[in-house]
Amino acid sequence: MEKIELLAPAGDLEKLKTAVDYGADAVYFGGELFSLRAGAGNLSIREMEEGIAYAHAKGVRCYLAMNIFAHNEDILPLEDYLIKIKALDIDAFIVSDPGILVLIKEAIPDAEIHISTQANMTNYKTAQFWQRQGVKRIVLARELTFDEIIRLRKELPSEMELEAFVQGAMCISYSGRCLLSNFMIERDANRGKCAHPCRWKYALVEEKRPGEYYPIEEDERGTYILNSRDLCMIEHIPELIRAGITSAKIEGRMKSSFYVATIVSAYRKAIDAYYEDPEHYVFQQRWMEELKKVSHREFTTGFYFDQPTNKDQNYQTSAYTRNYSFIGVVQSYDPATKLAIVQQRNKMTVGEEIEVFGPYTDSFTQKLTVLLDEEGNPIESAPHPQQILQIKMEQPVAENFMLRKRKEQ
Repeated sequence: MEKIELLAPAGDLEKLKTAVDYGADAVYFGGELFSLRAGAGNLSIREMEEGIAYAHAKGVRCYLAMNIFAHNEDILPLEDYLIKIKALDIDAFIVSDPGILVLIKEAIPDAEIHISTQANMTNYKTAQFWQRQGVKRIVLARELTFDEIIRLRKELPSEMELEAFVQGAMCISYSGRCLLSNFMIERDANRGKCAHPCRWKYALVEEKRPGEYYPIEEDERGTYILNSRDLCMIEHIPELIRAGITSAKIEGRMKSSFYVATIVSAYRKAIDAYYEDPEHYVFQQRWMEELKKVSHREFTTGFYFDQPTNKDQNYQTSAYTRNYSFIGVVQSYDPATKLAIVQQRNKMTVGEEIEVFGPYTDSFTQKLTVLLDEEGNPIESAPHPQQILQIKMEQPVAENFMLRKRKEQ
């Protein structure tokens, strides 16, 4: 049985390597131009070359997002950019705009094309149209239910692949086609500059009573009427596979490497467990608990099972839940001394309880008993960003293992 692909976000080179190390089958990233996540770190051409080589050495595919809706002034720069990157071993291009599709095919005739969720693909006739244009994969609109996806799969030839989002932020607008940011502060969401006004707090003002703010719902401070919960489908791996989805996509190119490692690791465990024994597969609640250890909003299954209701919105706050802090990443480990070289990411103090986790492993908890600076001198705490430390580990670790701690409640 061919496994469903686990596709992870790579907002920069560090996140790309983290996604690869923690079990992604494929990664997607933006270049410095023409991606819908202009605020992410994104990758220079040199970084793309390095990242692709790193991923391919471990059998991981690489997709470049060029999914803006281009304006006239974008065309010549696009043509120039494609000339510069055509030698890169990119496995597929993610596009929304037919014009960009044409430009890619002209510059790189054998390029594999994936149609972005921004193209609002919601029916099999549209999918058939894209297939006739030489498209290999459709990234489904988030508004599709399982029943609709199953029908799509039946109407399409087996070589047409379906990709669907399974984890991450949900856009209040139809598959991301939003004008709020453009209207309010002249930042075009469809060209990668969304300011996320759907997460802002709103109140009602009557035309003849300026300055008098009336509550919507029951919050006297206003309410977040457009604020969706985060999509989370880790409990429904069997349904995703049975629906015929080729690739399970994690949203989050703006997220941290800690986020990428945690989410990819949890989904990797769930997917692998299913394929080991599909008939007796049982979801493990610890996988969901892992997801909750990164910054997140409350979760929803979106449109998969039915149309969302008011229970899929959060009217009280747009703030994230942050119960854990990412405090360090392991650079190396000496099994003789049991000391790990760790780059600090947030403050840690001797005596605290910390959790340690890594690729394809279960996490473990220990007390922070031995904390040394880079020269080996004992210290009580590590408050300096990216400080190099030596930490005594109770269990073996390896490069790219991560440390976290629960925040005080």
